[in-house]
Amino acid sequence: MSAYLRNIFLRPWIAAVLCFSVLPLSGAGVADSLLVRADSLRKAYLFEESVRLYDQALSGTEDSLARIRIQDSKMLSENGLGMTDFVLQPVVVARHRFSIDDFYLYYPLQDRSWRPVPNVLDTLGTHPLYKAVYMPEGTRSLYYAAPDADGVMNIYRTDRRDSTWSVPALLNEYLVSSEDEIYPMLSPDGKHLYFASAGLYGMGGLDLYVSAWNEDQKEWGPPSNMGMPFSSPYNDFLFINTPDGKYSVFASDRDCPHDSVDVYVIEQESMPVRRGVDDVAQLRRIMSMNPEEDINTIDNSTVMSQIGPPDVDTGRYTAKVAEVRALKDSIYYYNAGIDSRRALYIESSDSSERDALAMEMIRNEARIRVLQDSLGRASDELQKIEMEFLFKGIVLDPDQLMDEADRDVKGASSNFAFTRMNPGPAPDIVLEKPVRKFDYTFMILPEGRFAEDNTLPDGVVYQIQLFSLSSRPEVKELRGLSPVFEEITPSGRYIYRAGVFRTYNDVLANMNKVKRLGFRTAFITAFLDGEPVPVSRARSLEKQAGPVILYNIGIVPYDDSLPDITVQAIVQLCGEKDIARSVKDGRTVYMVGTFDSKELVDKVMVAVRATGVADVYSVRINSGDK
Repeated sequence: MSAYLRNIFLRPWIAAVLCFSVLPLSGAGVADSLLVRADSLRKAYLFEESVRLYDQALSGTEDSLARIRIQDSKMLSENGLGMTDFVLQPVVVARHRFSIDDFYLYYPLQDRSWRPVPNVLDTLGTHPLYKAVYMPEGTRSLYYAAPDADGVMNIYRTDRRDSTWSVPALLNEYLVSSEDEIYPMLSPDGKHLYFASAGLYGMGGLDLYVSAWNEDQKEWGPPSNMGMPFSSPYNDFLFINTPDGKYSVFASDRDCPHDSVDVYVIEQESMPVRRGVDDVAQLRRIMSMNPEEDINTIDNSTVMSQIGPPDVDTGRYTAKVAEVRALKDSIYYYNAGIDSRRALYIESSDSSERDALAMEMIRNEARIRVLQDSLGRASDELQKIEMEFLFKGIVLDPDQLMDEADRDVKGASSNFAFTRMNPGPAPDIVLEKPVRKFDYTFMILPEGRFAEDNTLPDGVVYQIQLFSLSSRPEVKELRGLSPVFEEITPSGRYIYRAGVFRTYNDVLANMNKVKRLGFRTAFITAFLDGEPVPVSRARSLEKQAGPVILYNIGIVPYDDSLPDITVQAIVQLCGEKDIARSVKDGRTVYMVGTFDSKELVDKVMVAVRATGVADVYSVRINSGDK
């Protein structure tokens, strides 16, 4: 192994050892020093050693915040240790390094399908790795990542209507975490969703995950970590399978400068076999993802077939021109390699080094012969296409075709050519806004409100009857009550009742509030499935039904407004709910309800927190007794 290769291969391990030996082991910063050393060991795939250091750090500090930080990091190492039992060893076809700013344009995907951020979907565009939204022409259902109120990236879906797109919605609680989720990508058959997350079960940084579509539930299932070598203690993201079923492609910043990423191309396996790997050196070799050197695996047709304008004939021509140029570049690359090694061969006096250089030149000459054969076939095919154009009378625009064919091609000398696609225009879409429906929570406001819909819900409900009049009253006569329901009797009189209460105790608790407003003759009425019943019967039915427990959810945003993304999350989980705004102890509070399922309440609270609103609580608002 050369000194250069040895340095590259051992760099994570050397960093861990240096960190272990240099940092202090005593004094006020012991826990922090141990944490830094343990993190370095984790990134060098020395998971067991890092767990021991995390335990030492925990035993050396009583600071609650520091302990949480250490426990979180320890969990990453424990996860990594568990993943070493299920390691895949794929055939790596190619690897090439790109700038983080445009690496995604070299993926073998439809031209002009990447829409750089910021745009209407992600108006900030501040995430260091999430650079564009994948939106091919004709997309009807769009998955993308965008920041919430706290800047945490979440995955949303929006569907195309006639002229607008639906309100963006979070997918479900499985695909929401406290950290970033980026680069959601559907499989070619639409049955799997690949994405990267920093907040789910993983080894640190962004890991790769896949979620399967549940056709029965019409829902995405719980995501699973794709495991090693796709996931690592570094940032791994933007996984796709090519439509032809040949390759998988993903990006990672393992062993990369901060402004670069490596894009890996691996062969797809129909029945991948995962095995346990105990040897750290072997694990590092697998995680380094070095490409195979078998020249028989060269196949640039996957990426080449993706380029070119939509027209089939001109697209064939452009793709073939690009293929010919890529093959010529490859031949030039290997010839240059032979020349450089020949010069070293002449200068060298070491017999073993001369033998190694001679073998390299022989291998390069073999590669050149294979490439020249491919070039000959590609050139013949290009001539045939040109002849077809002459017979069909097709007139080509040379400038446009050459612009397509002149695309930047990287890695043409390897087993896979990375061809740079063009970015697409900014998404020209109009997103629907969430509609906040009338709030039917009983309230006393500065100005009263009539109910928008006078239909009562099913089951037993109670109301407070205010008055009966021969004509409609003015809003000021409601004295701040909301909602107030209207009923017109057969004789033409108007009856007005306030509130919708599910239990007798609840309506009774609000009776005095109504009377203090001046409705001294107000009384309680009851209904069953929208039809009036005696209050005594309603109370009897209420007791027979057993305890009735209802909940509201209290949300305290950081400012006075409830973020739209939070409203979207609530609507996604439970449909439209009443949202009442009030001020308590100088803080703005939004009460969402009502809920009769504690399980649903818990799910909604998790989703709300995931949108960046940390202060969320549930309130049990009533209970009946048998």
